[in-house]
Amino acid sequence: MTHYELVDAAGVRLAYRAWGEPGAVPLVLLHGIGGGGPGDWDTVAAGLSDRFRVYAVDQRGHGRSDRADAYSIDLLVADLAQLLDALGLDRIVLVGHSLGGVVAYLFAARHPHRLRALVVEDAGLMYPRTPVPPQRPDGELPFDWNAVLALRGQIDAPDPGWRDEARTIGVPTLLVAGGPTSHVRQETITELAGALPQGRLCTIEAGHLVHGQQPRRFLGAVRGFLDDVAP
Repeated sequence: MTHYELVDAAGVRLAYRAWGEPGAVPLVLLHGIGGGGPGDWDTVAAGLSDRFRVYAVDQRGHGRSDRADAYSIDLLVADLAQLLDALGLDRIVLVGHSLGGVVAYLFAARHPHRLRALVVEDAGLMYPRTPVPPQRPDGELPFDWNAVLALRGQIDAPDPGWRDEARTIGVPTLLVAGGPTSHVRQETITELAGALPQGRLCTIEAGHLVHGQQPRRFLGAVRGFLDDVAP
């Protein structure tokens, strides 16, 4: 059974689980809002651990990572840099879903030398959207509701500079779109793929949670991409 480790990222303890041989190429998985914890990436991690040292990270406010006083997308990007420093990881493959995809592509834009390749699952360029107040589920939650409120606010009213940053990504990038049943505007994913010199677009009609609904197809797309760009 995979267990958790904790690292300190500038005063916030981040939890992660790892699969695969320690000496293999590192591959980091980032979840979306309300994600993380057991079950989220288990199938994907197991399917990639024959080739990579896979790390599934609980971002701040999620799973077994610390609840924090502040939440923002920029802080999540900084947390990732701190995590990689603490673990001594470089030249990683980075995979992010939804919010984790945004964190991943902003990290790629800001730290291109630290990546071999990038996979973004059902996340595209962010434009302002009409806010829909989220409804808190009943009972105890495996994440901080304050994180949901703060991060959703930034997704509804994103920094326009993030779009400019995303268009500068130079590493090989696979964008996996969830198709018409996803709530994410698919044209924003197509736009990002078209803006990147090494961008590829793959649509798997599974809705927003592609890796959960169609794990075999997701793994096939990711492995095929990485066979080409990160042999």
